[in-house]
Amino acid sequence: MRVLVVEDDPLLLRSLAATLREEGYAVDTAADGEEGLFKARQPGYDAIVLDVMLPKRDGWEILAAIRPRIATPVLMLTARDTMPDKIKGLDAGADDYLTKPFDIEELLARLRALIRRTSGNAHPVISLEDISLDTAARVVRRAEEIIPLTAREYGLLEYLALHRGEVVTRTTLYEHLFDEDDASFSNLLDVHVSNLRKKLGHDLIQTRRGHGYCIP
Repeated sequence: MRVLVVEDDPLLLRSLAATLREEGYAVDTAADGEEGLFKARQPGYDAIVLDVMLPKRDGWEILAAIRPRIATPVLMLTARDTMPDKIKGLDAGADDYLTKPFDIEELLARLRALIRRTSGNAHPVISLEDISLDTAARVVRRAEEIIPLTAREYGLLEYLALHRGEVVTRTTLYEHLFDEDDASFSNLLDVHVSNLRKKLGHDLIQTRRGHGYCIP
């Protein structure tokens, strides 16, 4: 999953980006409102973490500029916890609202919930035949056995599982799994798909030649 973080506090921005990458997310960042708006308009994001108080353009302006054309879920961050501010954010098109200072585990949980709901999967556990994918714990099991996956392997499996029955193109997968700092190699996706098949079975992920990949 690919996340855009728009935050002008450099320490918080670096911390959030590092934590999200440790959790297996691809992360792009922006340090002001103009850069944030430019990136928010690009395709490929599964969620946007948006600070309200930003230089050049504030979070309200960014939200107004991308809604309703862009449906990417937005989690707003603000130091102001008054009810009118929360109502303003939600009415303007924000999907969730978190007040600073916040617990990073709560932010991660809210992000996971937003991404699940946007994909039409409110329940955190996705069943794929004899395999279960716990999107809250980010754990994959066959029966009761945990199958160890790398962060990128997990991200690929989760994206395909959330879009089960759809053929997902290679371009879409690259957009959602690799951030702006990643070096893109033409066969990198094939390597991750091959590793998942070795660990989870060759029939789980189907290749639709000339189109992409699919979990039927």
